[in-house]
Amino acid sequence: MGISAEQIDNLQLIRQSARDFAETKIRPYVMEWDEAQFFPMDLFHEMGGHGFLGVLVPEQYGGSGLGYQEYITIIEEISKVCGSIGLSVAAHNSLCTNHILSFGSEEQKQAYLPKLATGEWIGAWGLTEPNTGSDAMRMQCVAERDGDYWVLNGTKSWITHGKSGHAAVVIVRTGELLDSRGMTAFVVERGTPGFSAGKKENKLGMRASETAEMIFDNCRVHKSQILGNEGEGFIQAMKILDGGRISIASLALGIAKGAYEASVNYAKERHQFGQPIAKFQGISFKLADMATKIEAAELLTRQAGALKMAGEKHTKEAAMAKYYASEISVEVSTDAVQIFGGYGYTKDFPVEKFYRDSKLCTIGEGTSEVQKLVIAREAML
Repeated sequence: MGISAEQIDNLQLIRQSARDFAETKIRPYVMEWDEAQFFPMDLFHEMGGHGFLGVLVPEQYGGSGLGYQEYITIIEEISKVCGSIGLSVAAHNSLCTNHILSFGSEEQKQAYLPKLATGEWIGAWGLTEPNTGSDAMRMQCVAERDGDYWVLNGTKSWITHGKSGHAAVVIVRTGELLDSRGMTAFVVERGTPGFSAGKKENKLGMRASETAEMIFDNCRVHKSQILGNEGEGFIQAMKILDGGRISIASLALGIAKGAYEASVNYAKERHQFGQPIAKFQGISFKLADMATKIEAAELLTRQAGALKMAGEKHTKEAAMAKYYASEISVEVSTDAVQIFGGYGYTKDFPVEKFYRDSKLCTIGEGTSEVQKLVIAREAML
């Protein structure tokens, strides 16, 4: 599972490309977008041109044709500057786009992947509902067959790009409650009658990443829009979430690195009692702990990515990476605020945003508690 010298060189080029883009196109607007809760659609169209929205998509469908190590690197570098943009890039790549890539027919891949991979379209993915988060098998959003069509009714909540996404992969119940084979995945295009956006959430962090409801009111979708076969939706979603957890681990890793780098720079520049505060053991030990946690999180994340690329089972490793990276992201950003002192509590310095953004990583795509359940279950197999 090691990385070759050639791959390391390629990773460095990709890292520099993502870093340059983030510094020039994202950093100047981070707080403006955060304060306004503005989702910068034009930026995403531009990122598509750089290959950041079809990282894992083969070149034949307009994608970059890269692997998970490159993908982790891109998410990390963007998230070091802005967690919101990192989250949206991750959700677009690993959820909607990857679901179609993994389970779509050739016709569906040809229809959707080129638009999604190039950033012409932005994707959404709907599993969560107002009363079913982790308990997805009790979903109330249903589809009933009507000849060659299915009629969708219900609401999906907490959906990244739920308002602005051009296409959404939606998992709905087509069978009996609590039946793991009673759910089906559909691709639904924006503009389909009966498909609308609901409430946009007013969030603590990740405020430039749009989170909204998707509402289906007698929404008629042709059977050709089913991904895979009827009844496979839940099983597909669980496989997609394995990869999605690597995405959130990468996002958390980037946020932690951003907070850590800001802290190191500040600790070198800030003087108290005649010397930089980095010289004080209380600060230097915090930085040492932060660096160690980040290193461990990266190793877990890249291990999960290597297993994913090798086609090996990675459920436990992805859950471990997501659990650990998200928790240390909160810890590192908390310590960063402490190192900055009073300045860390203001919006004039970057660490308060890392602090706010980091918390979502412990909740989205399976809470830390759910990750522990997954890890424990897998460990006892």
